[in-house]
Amino acid sequence: MDEAARSYKIVLGVIGADCHAVGNRILTAVLTRGGIEVVNLGVMVSQEEFIEAAIAEDAGAILVSSIYGHGELDCQNFRARCEERGLGDIVLYVGGNLVIGKQDFATVEARFREMGFDRVFPPSVDLEQVIGLLRADIDARRPMALGHNSGRFVVEARA
Repeated sequence: MDEAARSYKIVLGVIGADCHAVGNRILTAVLTRGGIEVVNLGVMVSQEEFIEAAIAEDAGAILVSSIYGHGELDCQNFRARCEERGLGDIVLYVGGNLVIGKQDFATVEARFREMGFDRVFPPSVDLEQVIGLLRADIDARRPMALGHNSGRFVVEARA
């Protein structure tokens, strides 16, 4: 399938009481330049706001940013809430300074993966690599999405 024909739409924001906006703006600029359609919710975004926007926009992924160190608390049960709202197939990314204090990133990554996040990124990451991963992960979840991000369909049983 022609990659140019495929659309990649994501919801991006900074979770919880975190008001760090610079990284969020950088992410938006780089992702947009890389052909990703970004719905940027800004800062101090609740889980519910992420989920509502993902539903309204039919997004293929939610990217959660957290710089103030409380990401682990803010992201508790995020995947379960997505599943409750019918977004069990959505790609979930999280990145930034996710925990307080110096902790081994592999340990932090494992905890967030257990929480249901598909990818976990440290504060410093190659954003071009993120674009490639994002495209691949959305394609893997919604392989039939051509021209939009909706791989959802309904099969009705006939009597």
